[in-house]
Amino acid sequence: MSNLPDQTAQLTHDLQVHQIELQQQNEELRQAQLALEESHARYFDLYDMAPVGYLTVAANGLIKEANLSAATLLEVGRSALVRRPLSRFIVKTYQDSYYQCRRQLLETGQAQSCELQVLKSDGVPLWVKIVVSAVQPGTKDTDLRLVLGDISERKHLVEVLQETNQNLELARLQADQANLAKSEFLSSMSHELRSPLNAILGFAQLLEVGVPPPTPNQQASLAQIIKGGWYLLVLINDILDLASVESGHAALCLEVVALATVLKDCQTLTEPLAAARNVHLNFFEPSCACGVMADPTRLKQVLINLLSNAIKYNKEGGSVDVSCDAPDAGKVRISVRDSGVGLSEQQLAHLFEPFNRLGQEVGIIGGTGIGLVVSQRLVRSMGGDMGAQSTEGEGSEFWFELKLAEA
Repeated sequence: MSNLPDQTAQLTHDLQVHQIELQQQNEELRQAQLALEESHARYFDLYDMAPVGYLTVAANGLIKEANLSAATLLEVGRSALVRRPLSRFIVKTYQDSYYQCRRQLLETGQAQSCELQVLKSDGVPLWVKIVVSAVQPGTKDTDLRLVLGDISERKHLVEVLQETNQNLELARLQADQANLAKSEFLSSMSHELRSPLNAILGFAQLLEVGVPPPTPNQQASLAQIIKGGWYLLVLINDILDLASVESGHAALCLEVVALATVLKDCQTLTEPLAAARNVHLNFFEPSCACGVMADPTRLKQVLINLLSNAIKYNKEGGSVDVSCDAPDAGKVRISVRDSGVGLSEQQLAHLFEPFNRLGQEVGIIGGTGIGLVVSQRLVRSMGGDMGAQSTEGEGSEFWFELKLAEA
């Protein structure tokens, strides 16, 4: 009996310790509850105030939760969304897209997305992108989280772009038809003009050598007629050439052409013009005997055109360098470089435009402004390409590439 007070005191002390521990645990639980409530409040604040629409959808398809952005997007109150089937707000023709997206989510466990139209309260459809994820992945009857983003502006821009592309394609087809009609017209007119012009030149030449001989005044007039007639004939031939190339009627016979032979022939043909203008021609023969796939007549036409321009627009005592190299496998580049005044960047931008002589119309050097255009299109018709580079005051370099013929 003597130990009873001691035991009672010990039990009382233990109870007091447990009471303090319980009070501490209760305080910790209360603090945890407050933190949880604050976290929950912050979550709902973020959920409600998110800039995109959020929906929580039950497995049976009913909407359980919706944030303010979702309600604003659909222009309905939140109470009108909750406990309503989601399919009610999806345009009927796009419901299969949503269900397929949902099925893939449940099969793979990975978030899925799709673009579809939803109905606003006034019945007007709205394009949205929906991202679907599972609250508890791997669970068959899990709730779904949906993120809705308004993409109506992007869809509108895509439609405008498609319409613009269609209009551009239609305009291109119309331009091609107009260009073909123009080429056919030029071809027809060139033939019609060339016949009477040949007659004019023929009779003018007969008068020039007729008996009795023409007087000096008549001789001067006949010289002007013949000079103008030959210029018109060159112009008509250039137009006819351009029209035939543009319309695809230019007759080309591609074969293996020995490049060294063509260069030699062109050198012989242009040496008199170079000598008359005191311009030095420098032909650097290919390092090896090579051939290109080209039409031999058209190839000479292109080369002579480039050489003639390089000589005509050169300076007194200048030079023209003709070289060949292989910038890429299977290709040969022929370059014609002159020491003339060169071209500005603006002139280079308009270099291959028909009838554009780049300000030389008022000069003393004749020309039609068609030769370069015809040359470029002939080269492209032979499967190659043509270009130019120039520096004002230092000269210009015109080049074209053709396919190297197999040995």
